[in-house]
Amino acid sequence: MKLFHRKKETLPIPEPFTVADIRTEASTCTGERTIGFYDRGAHRLRYAELVRSVQDIRDFYAKYGADLDDSILQRLMNE
Repeated sequence: MKLFHRKKETLPIPEPFTVADIRTEASTCTGERTIGFYDRGAHRLRYAELVRSVQDIRDFYAKYGADLDDSILQRLMNE
């Protein structure tokens, strides 16, 4: 039983990014995966978070109020 339950708020997608800019990357040395908004100008992820499972990807999309279907999920897992 949770005594202090806090409703997770949906964050707006940061400017100038869109849902299409969400991408995952994996470290070449450790293999750790991260998800975030890909900045084409800087060639790196912004607002990056660690991905340990598929649920982390679903949580990232839910955090920003974006819809995630199975085809997008498969693409992100194979990047």
